[in-house]
Amino acid sequence: MIREPFGGVVDVVTGGLGGGTGRYEKKLGDLDGLYLDADAHEKLMRELGNPLVYAVEDFRPGTQAGDLIYGVTRMIPGKVGDEFFFTRGHIHARADRPEIYYGQQGRGLMQLESPEGETRIVEIGPQTICYVPPFWIHRSINVGEEDLVMVFAYPSDSGQDYGIIERSNGMRHRVMSDGKGGWQLVENADYRPRDAATVAALLSDYA
Repeated sequence: MIREPFGGVVDVVTGGLGGGTGRYEKKLGDLDGLYLDADAHEKLMRELGNPLVYAVEDFRPGTQAGDLIYGVTRMIPGKVGDEFFFTRGHIHARADRPEIYYGQQGRGLMQLESPEGETRIVEIGPQTICYVPPFWIHRSINVGEEDLVMVFAYPSDSGQDYGIIERSNGMRHRVMSDGKGGWQLVENADYRPRDAATVAALLSDYA
């Protein structure tokens, strides 16, 4: 039997999703070890008591190829030292699966990294669509002063691989404050590039 169509309302204020099937949150403590300034992270934890960094509400109809998962991400504004709040970031476990993000509120960035380590930035604001092509690692960053709210959608059988960033000691660049109300890319000195065999294996799996 085919699934019935339906609609769900996005609550821009709360980041809520009508008809959603799940929700998860990431707090600052969940992102321990990911930020450049560990002392600033510890200080912020003491001062704010493990604040929320982002929350996701989604609708997951199943894992069948040809279906879509969609949802809403709400990111809180803030910085750890000079580094803006970000999501953990991932590549899809089925790396040839794309994703789209549609900005609803706030000012943010989508930081993308190819398997070979090339960096791309797409700025996201209200009514901005960001297309994440297959094979790109991606991470959302709130560089504004209000909540960043985005709608997203991706194929139901995509999955997520968070370890690809961890194995490289983070992404190749960090997004830092420029001290003038804007942002800048800074090289991650601890970054470990993927070797040619790893890149080839990732791409060949889905050729």
